[in-house]
Amino acid sequence: MTANTFPSSEPGAATAGAQTQAPRPASRRVVDATTRMLHWLMALSFTVAYLTADGERWRLVHVTLGYTLAGLLVCRVLWGLFGPRQARLSVLARKLKGFPAWLKSLGSVNSLDTLQPAWRQGQNLLMALAVALILGVVIPLTLSGYAVWDEWGGEWLEDVHEFFGNAMLMMVLAHIGLIALLSLLRRKNQALPMLTGRAAGSGPDLAKRNHGFLAALVLACVLGFWGWQWSQAPQNGAAQDAAQIDNHRNNDSD
Repeated sequence: MTANTFPSSEPGAATAGAQTQAPRPASRRVVDATTRMLHWLMALSFTVAYLTADGERWRLVHVTLGYTLAGLLVCRVLWGLFGPRQARLSVLARKLKGFPAWLKSLGSVNSLDTLQPAWRQGQNLLMALAVALILGVVIPLTLSGYAVWDEWGGEWLEDVHEFFGNAMLMMVLAHIGLIALLSLLRRKNQALPMLTGRAAGSGPDLAKRNHGFLAALVLACVLGFWGWQWSQAPQNGAAQDAAQIDNHRNNDSD
């Protein structure tokens, strides 16, 4: 009798244990690793470059990150042309095409009933516009920075570079503010998919492949470039110090 009770109780215990385990919430991949890597490396490069814009002590860091930002923009454009569909720049362009019509539709908003659909459509359009402006400003920002570094012009060129740097900062802050506002309104962290690559909810993955190897390759190239720039810095600094010493000696001898 005892032998017959144990086999029948074991499946029941296993079933009860399985029922106590909470199901994992459904999610789907919406952003691949390469897109996320390019996004955060560009954000890091601009932030540190902006903070090191003033002063000669951090000039090499500023210039290095400016080159990095330009290179990452090229990579993002290539990824937007030849990468997966959800990362294509054509998706961004299609959203922006609806922007003029959306602006015209705002004139017919006269109640909460008409405001809600207009606001829902405007959320995605404003986000797309912010991204497009940020990518667009990187071009004159890095070109003017290169011209200043090579001393192609006078102070007016430095003012141009500073203008685009401040314009880029304003757009980045507007982008962050819009994400924060949408997170509050939707009661969901809108920045999380750019961190994890996934969004809550069932359904097929928008990003079919993660492209993790390519993301690691991008990171390795950036770190390699930073390391190469760092290795060149002491030599350049020593050469400049030696040149200054020689100049002082020549002046003293004269």
